[in-house]
Amino acid sequence: MSLLSRMDIRQLRVLQGLLQERNLSRVADQMGVTQQAVSEQLRKLRNTLGDRLFIRTSNGVIPTPYAESLQPKVDHILEALADLLQPEQFDPATQDRTFTVSSTDLEQKVILPHLVKVLREEAPGIRLAVKKLELDQITTALVTGEVDLVISNPDFVPEHYPALMLYPEHYICVASVSNPAAKKRMSVREVSAIPQLVVSPSRGDFTGAASRWFEHQGFPRNVVLSVPTFTAAKACIASSDLCGFIPSRLLPDPELVEIGLERSIPGFEVIAVWHQRSGQDVLHRWIRERLQQICEPWRARG
Repeated sequence: MSLLSRMDIRQLRVLQGLLQERNLSRVADQMGVTQQAVSEQLRKLRNTLGDRLFIRTSNGVIPTPYAESLQPKVDHILEALADLLQPEQFDPATQDRTFTVSSTDLEQKVILPHLVKVLREEAPGIRLAVKKLELDQITTALVTGEVDLVISNPDFVPEHYPALMLYPEHYICVASVSNPAAKKRMSVREVSAIPQLVVSPSRGDFTGAASRWFEHQGFPRNVVLSVPTFTAAKACIASSDLCGFIPSRLLPDPELVEIGLERSIPGFEVIAVWHQRSGQDVLHRWIRERLQQICEPWRARG
């Protein structure tokens, strides 16, 4: 067994304390242990280092020449350990890094302008890269560090990753202002009869957040179009006979009419998700804190 594996921090602290105080009782008080515990650590040190280290006197102990030679080394080791455990000092104004976010166009429209404003004012050296949400690549992108943070609906992201709730959101059913089938108030049955579109980032699925809800009501909807973004969804609804469900913060839109349903479709949360390895990164923590501050008014309003 190597000498290093036989020594721990407590022994180094005892050695440093005795070199400074030269009294077992005072060292025990400083460390919050018994004098017997200090004596036991000293015994282990003597066995490990092969030297008496300290000689008892009527007033305490005096170090051997070998023990005195160890003092600068022990001080250096313990100072280095203390520095290791100190929180890293962080000044956003001095940062020169790239931070990558992946999200749908909902978050890009609602959150991104506020985040950019904060970064330009407080951390102008940060380069922000925003990527579209690739559902099937989220886990790989977070693990490899290709993406630092994903902002999305919980249905799209890995459940076991750390997450931060940013704000609650809900969908509103909309149709073109020129769609003769649309009314300001409709039943679930009436809306299900209108051809519909869904937003499916990167997959092109024809099932959306509202599909299961319609099925549970007993009125499956007729989805004829799948688009990757809400921006495309709004444009397609405005120019056709389709209806769809758009997050409330992307409305109102002068080309669309909101349809009030007799029953409310369930809402969802917008969350930020990251990989565990990024949890303690100071820049990562700072950006998450700023996102939380940005979204605080929306959480209050619900």
